[in-house]
Amino acid sequence: MSRKTTRLGRQRSGFNGIVKIFLYVGGIGAFILLSTVIFMEFVADAPPPPADQQMEESAEGAQEEGEEFEEPEEHKLIPPALSSNATTPGEEEPGVHRGVIESGETAGTLLQAWLPAGEVNSLVNACSPVFSLRKLRAGQPYAIIEDEHGFSRFEYEIDDSKKLVVCREASDFVATLEHIEYDILLERVQGTIEGSLFESMANLGETPVLAVRLAEIFAWEINFIRDIQPDDSFSVLVEKRYRNGEFNSYGKLLAASFVNQGSKYEAFAFSDSFGNTDYYNAAGDSVKRAFLKAPLSFTRISSRFSMSRMHPVLHYSRPHPAIDYAAPTGTPVKAIGNGEVTFSGWGKGAGNYISLRHTGGYESMYLHLSAFAKGLRKGARVRQGEVIGFVGSTGYSTGPHLDFRMKKNEQFINPEKVLSPRADSVDEKTIQRFKATRDLYRQYIEGKKSLTEYTLEKENPRP
Repeated sequence: MSRKTTRLGRQRSGFNGIVKIFLYVGGIGAFILLSTVIFMEFVADAPPPPADQQMEESAEGAQEEGEEFEEPEEHKLIPPALSSNATTPGEEEPGVHRGVIESGETAGTLLQAWLPAGEVNSLVNACSPVFSLRKLRAGQPYAIIEDEHGFSRFEYEIDDSKKLVVCREASDFVATLEHIEYDILLERVQGTIEGSLFESMANLGETPVLAVRLAEIFAWEINFIRDIQPDDSFSVLVEKRYRNGEFNSYGKLLAASFVNQGSKYEAFAFSDSFGNTDYYNAAGDSVKRAFLKAPLSFTRISSRFSMSRMHPVLHYSRPHPAIDYAAPTGTPVKAIGNGEVTFSGWGKGAGNYISLRHTGGYESMYLHLSAFAKGLRKGARVRQGEVIGFVGSTGYSTGPHLDFRMKKNEQFINPEKVLSPRADSVDEKTIQRFKATRDLYRQYIEGKKSLTEYTLEKENPRP
């Protein structure tokens, strides 16, 4: 009997504990519910003060704290003098339909939504004397403009400098070519080498195009694969072209300097009496030489010139009278100088290779190519810097690279030690004009003259 009483007491005690817990939790829940109701009734439903009242309160608070109050930008009124019909970026003008040509798109498929088939044919025929609409290129911008009567004008950007404009006039179409207008600003780009030239330009917010153009100017003076070092520095004086306030492309590169391992190289653009523009150093000597420093850009040397090297495929020592440039398959390979193609084909261990004959008894060879440039054949003439083939791994090769060789008078020579002659210098008739241009560009690039003083008409004046 006593055991049953004890067990029953324990059960009641446990039950009472559970009841107390439920009562405690329920009380908390009721308090939260009541608080929410009060908040929704007296606080949340209260309308916010008007925006102007909020601004006044913010201004008063700022003034009380001794701070200068500036009206938020979105509440400022635009002065009538600054009002414009121009649309903001991302906002399209009424009646203007812009886009880019899609792959496979034709004038017919593009214009059929605005014109019947017969009028599309008339428009195409009207364009033929100035520009064939069969030459529409994917990715190029276009615009179709409508007025209250429907189709009014078609514009197509042929390239960065000109566009096709087709206007409806009565029942006919008139096509013309127009120059694309840009706002051109002169800018100075300066930096130091951190990693590669590409990376250094990107760190400054510039595109790879500017890095390539700078490397092309000094391609005869500096081997950008082998020579550049961390903390080398560069300065570029370049026109930047803007459309509708946005950067579009680079214009003329007027001057550049590059400090490589303590040696400073300069280049200044100059137009001669015939209108030919080239780059010259401070003394008026051409920066161009008979041969480029390297046949491709922005890669690395994987093996140097040697008369005794363990061959990676044949596994015995043999001469390697070449420089190997490791690069991805498909990298363009350029002719180091003007020359004639003496061989273009298969060469067993050399794989696909090209041989060029140059003046002065020089010959250059390009081995292990994946493909040749279109139209390249024996007997063809090529110009310095022209793409003649593409990096590959054909023949006796363990990976994609260019095996580059040079000969002089039938004897192999080390390409890294070839010192080639310069091209023509500025002639005596224009040397004073060149010096004036050089000094002006130096003032811009050294920050001694404001870039805002630059005007397209006055720089490098013609005689």
